[in-house]
Amino acid sequence: MSAEAADREAATSSRPCTPPQTSWFEFLLEESLLEKHLRKPCPDPAPVQLIVQFLEQASKPSVNEQNQVQPPPDNKRNRILKLLALKVAAHLKWDLDILEKSLSVPVLNMLLNELLCISKVPPGTKHVDMDLATLPPTTAMAILLYNRWAIRTIVQSSFPVKQAKPGPPQLSVMNQMQQEKELTENILKVLKEQASDSILVLEAALTLNKDLYVHTMRTLDLLAVEPGMVNGETESSTAGLKIRTEEMQCQVCYDLGAAYFQQGSTNSAVYEHAREKFFRTKELIAEIGSLSLHCTIDEKRLAGYCQACDVLVPSSDSTSQQLTPYSQVHICLRSGNYQDVVKIFIEDNLNFSLPVQFRQSVLRELFQKAQQGNEALDEICFKVCACNTVRDILEGRAISVQFNQLFLRPNKEKIDFLLEVCSRSINLEKASDSLKGNMAAFLKNVCLGLEDLQYVFMISSHELFITLLKDEERKLLVDQMRKRSPRVNLCIKPVTSFYDIPASASVNIGQLEHQLILSVDPWRIRQILIELHGMTSERQFWTVSNKWEVPSVYSGVILGIKDNLTRDLVYILMAKGLHCSTVKDFSHAKQLFAACLELVTEFSPKLRQVMLNEMLLLDIHTHEAGTGQSGERPPSDLISRVRGYLEMRLPDIPLRQVIAEECVAFMLNWRENEYLTLQVPAFLLQNNPYVKLGQLLAATCKELPGPKESRRTAKDLWEVVVQICSVSSQHKRGNDGRVSLIKQRESTLGIMYRSELLSFIKKLREPLVLTIILSLFVKLHNVREDIVNDITAEHISIWPSSIPNLQSVDFEAVAITVKELVRYALSINPNTQSWLIIQADIYFATNQYSAALHYYLQAGAVCSDFFNKAVPPDVYTDQVIKRMIKCCSLLNCHTQVAILCQFLREIDYKTAFKSLQEQNSHDAMDSYYDYIWDVTILEYLTYLHHKRGETDKRQIAIKAIGQTELNASNPEEVLQLAAQRRKKKFLQAMAKLYF
Repeated sequence: MSAEAADREAATSSRPCTPPQTSWFEFLLEESLLEKHLRKPCPDPAPVQLIVQFLEQASKPSVNEQNQVQPPPDNKRNRILKLLALKVAAHLKWDLDILEKSLSVPVLNMLLNELLCISKVPPGTKHVDMDLATLPPTTAMAILLYNRWAIRTIVQSSFPVKQAKPGPPQLSVMNQMQQEKELTENILKVLKEQASDSILVLEAALTLNKDLYVHTMRTLDLLAVEPGMVNGETESSTAGLKIRTEEMQCQVCYDLGAAYFQQGSTNSAVYEHAREKFFRTKELIAEIGSLSLHCTIDEKRLAGYCQACDVLVPSSDSTSQQLTPYSQVHICLRSGNYQDVVKIFIEDNLNFSLPVQFRQSVLRELFQKAQQGNEALDEICFKVCACNTVRDILEGRAISVQFNQLFLRPNKEKIDFLLEVCSRSINLEKASDSLKGNMAAFLKNVCLGLEDLQYVFMISSHELFITLLKDEERKLLVDQMRKRSPRVNLCIKPVTSFYDIPASASVNIGQLEHQLILSVDPWRIRQILIELHGMTSERQFWTVSNKWEVPSVYSGVILGIKDNLTRDLVYILMAKGLHCSTVKDFSHAKQLFAACLELVTEFSPKLRQVMLNEMLLLDIHTHEAGTGQSGERPPSDLISRVRGYLEMRLPDIPLRQVIAEECVAFMLNWRENEYLTLQVPAFLLQNNPYVKLGQLLAATCKELPGPKESRRTAKDLWEVVVQICSVSSQHKRGNDGRVSLIKQRESTLGIMYRSELLSFIKKLREPLVLTIILSLFVKLHNVREDIVNDITAEHISIWPSSIPNLQSVDFEAVAITVKELVRYALSINPNTQSWLIIQADIYFATNQYSAALHYYLQAGAVCSDFFNKAVPPDVYTDQVIKRMIKCCSLLNCHTQVAILCQFLREIDYKTAFKSLQEQNSHDAMDSYYDYIWDVTILEYLTYLHHKRGETDKRQIAIKAIGQTELNASNPEEVLQLAAQRRKKKFLQAMAKLYF
């Protein structure tokens, strides 16, 4: 080194680290001291902080002379700042673990995009379209870094994040945080859209068999000096930091595995790919060993991933000995082999390989299945709980509440199993003194908690008990048990009645309330309430859950019960029963209602009748959701009970209106028209609007086949519905004496409100009843004076054709009701052609022509085996065909218009010719010519194409005319067959187009 150079070096090293009044990044930028700063043991600011400062300064927008904000300028200073940020990242060896931990998503996105730019990745080019094998090593590595970060960021964003506690609110800080949050969300949205491409890029990287290189501070300096001259060097196989193939593949496999595992939550088949990648990562880590300088994999997390994959996708060639305990438990639970789960847990009590949280989650899953009605699991729940309890006491934890609850009523089998678990969970030869002490204390406490001396002697005479406790301790324990208070009843009387259930030992109120909320067993509910009332007399336990809802007509009677325990019990049993009925858990609902009925029968005839009514409604729902769906008639007993409810005349009994609704709907659905029309008591028709409506509907169904003059009930039904759909007006007199209309509201003169009528109709399933109601509302809709397009319906002629006072009818509400009713009817049976025609007419009237065509075609398809048979003429009437023609015309499908004109009883040549003259057609035009069977239309087409000079289309039309089956000399049967065949093909083609 020359003397001059030595002097410069000495001067440089003697400069102060931080000149006064100069920020760090300006100092490093101006003095080029970055490398020296980064070589310090604990540089301050840290490298990642420098990256943030450099990139923030480089991306700061500028303001022009007109005070307008401009994008950051591409000047020398900003380029140097970006280069310095890249050099800091290169100093960190592009370790994504470090960069992701310290940099936000927007900053790291900007950094990696700069790396792509400086690595000569063409902007705007999809990475998936680039061949990594032919790219320079640094370019390929930059692409891999970006795509690895992309899928890692997507995976990380799917994890729940604990929100940091906010400090004092500062507007500027909050605005900055909100901007960064929005920017992060936008970047994540783009990354997720490109996720499939990123995965393909990384999969392609696994096929590379060459080492890659990533930019270092030196190569970045060379690029900054003269990019053109160092191009060859940076792209050679020796420039930059070498990343061996095995290291690169190891990192890529791990990141791909994490991505596939995250996708497995929505597509379980992807777990197989995740398993393959994670196990390949383990193999590569074993190959690389301690020689790895750049491959940093969290091996604990990798082991967790592998374990999870073993459970979710067990290897097909694995034997039970090779499977992990997790996999064995998962397979047993999935196959219902619960006894093997117990065996695995007992074995695990010796080696403690399964975490306590996992064992508890298995017990919770079994408890949930048992509460859903699987009584066979009660024994398994106790056994698993016993295994977990023994594990807890061996590790010095307290006994769980679940064990105390399950051990409230011990028996010989439970004691035998508990002793077996204790014996098999401890190796007395190898166990430490603390383990032996914990087990001895547990057995001693179990004995002290037992009331029956027979069970105490079973434990005290067991070999394990004798081994762990000294003679003096055993004798002292037995003496204590014998001297216990004589008030303790050592005989356990079996429970035979609802009121004979004894209250259990008390636990804290919060835990009992939690059990009260979860339990659907009426006997257990009562037991919990007895314990709660034994602890405190000040609480009203029917208010524990705001989800417990009882109809207001019942709550007044129930809350009037003087005894607090009985009041809470009745309220909770009814609320839980109603909830179970709502969620269609009918078996538990029946148990809860039966228990409530037994309870109230002894003191309240009023509540007894309430419970009988609710059980009737439950039985109706049970039949409708079960055998009733297959068309099986209800038992005669149920029909008799429904009649009994409708005819009930008990005073002061609170009644829910929904029960009357359901009973009348039930009778209509099962065609009990004779009863509704002839046998209903007169007082019912006067007092119950649903019975009145049901009677009119049943009578109309009966009279429908008769002559029009006999349909008196149809007129009565019409008047009832018109009254329901009427509105009453309120008027106000102004200061000038004029009267103005200020409001219209639903009339109260009808037997019910329109919303109640609609709710009732939506409980009906009988096709004829629904058809009659639909036709009534369609007729009422068509009566409107300003109606342009009528809606057609079956049996529409039975209704009156006019209304004396049109202004009183709320026609907007009628139109809404028609739409709701036809939607409901089609949900019951989507293959009723008359309902489909109504839906099509509604869409036609509201100018939704594509949807109208869909339903017109569907109506024809359902009654003709998808047009393989002729559509009945009462379905495709001339009015329907003309509306289909208009739909096609307004959709600019003019060739379809010409073809449909043939479907009319008298072919409409004028419309057909006019439509064919249209040149702006949106349909397939000449490809439809094979569907035309009328020779006149085909001849006109030939003339039209000849006139326009369209030779190819003219030849197609001539070819269609030349078909022998269209020859006018053919018998009528042949011509009809030709027409029918073309109708079928055309309608099938239209259906494929609009369905």
